[in-house]
Amino acid sequence: MAKVKVAVNGYGTIGKRVADAVTLQPDMVLVGIGKTRPSFEARRAAERGYPIFIAGNGSKADFDAAGLATAGPVDAMIASADVVVDCAPEKVGRENAKKYLAAGVRAIFQGGEKADIAEMSFNALANFDRARDRKTVRVVSCNTTGLARAASVIVPHWGVTAWEATIVRRAADPAESNRGPINGIVPTFELPSHHGPDVRTIFPDLRIATTAVVVPTTLMHVHVNHVILTRPPADAGAVIARFRQTARFHLFAPWEHVDGTPQVMEYARDRPNGRPDMMENVLWDAGVRVDGSDLYFFQAIHQESIVVPENIDAIRAMFGLAESGAASIATTDRALSIPTP
Repeated sequence: MAKVKVAVNGYGTIGKRVADAVTLQPDMVLVGIGKTRPSFEARRAAERGYPIFIAGNGSKADFDAAGLATAGPVDAMIASADVVVDCAPEKVGRENAKKYLAAGVRAIFQGGEKADIAEMSFNALANFDRARDRKTVRVVSCNTTGLARAASVIVPHWGVTAWEATIVRRAADPAESNRGPINGIVPTFELPSHHGPDVRTIFPDLRIATTAVVVPTTLMHVHVNHVILTRPPADAGAVIARFRQTARFHLFAPWEHVDGTPQVMEYARDRPNGRPDMMENVLWDAGVRVDGSDLYFFQAIHQESIVVPENIDAIRAMFGLAESGAASIATTDRALSIPTP
């Protein structure tokens, strides 16, 4: 079977990671990236040999002045692709969707867009098969991805009567100097927050309510979860074992002395995947507790990278490139050097 031709429209925090991930897959080829203006990221794309197509209101003259060759307008990139992974800034994807529809090309959108932009919201562990043959798919946000992965473990094994999660949010990504620093803890006065309804675009019957606060860090998000289980396990060990046996979960044992997100990201810097990324849900053995029907657990979410493998699996589902979600996850994770259980 010929490789799926993938275009990545938008080459920022997520787009550059998705583009790199595509080039590592055995069944995909990157046809180019869409970029509005020259930047250090555009230079990096050129250094990697990625064709740069001019998106939005970008100017060829600006790229020429920066010494960056371009391959034409983004419409030409779209026309040459089988699928476009839209990684444009929030709300821009809805405008871009008109281009993809007109070109008759499939499209994947990110969680910054509303759910109705696509036929379905996607998470590889939860609903891979539902994405088969779809024309448009939305990969949910970093926080929703983390919650949906956890629900994919908890719901089928123990059932959920109710779930409450407090999301301790990073204030900005590391490169976003225009958004910080802040010296404070800022409540999000959206009660409950939008994350719970977003999880229900994947698990419609899940009773989950979320709240959020913003804190002065750029490293990760942390979720504080309280889940009331319908069929509780005997102890926390059963829950820990199940998480450890599931792809895209990484648990730290007490002897590793990982106190929080600083050590998690230091661990990520030592991994051989080319970036200090942690694409798995991060949990701590010491941070999982079962008390009767009550399950408590912390999980950390690396906002810059957790959705990257989900985008790859969404492509594979849409084009029928894998027999199952598990098979696709295994292929993706092997290519991205994500350890398997």
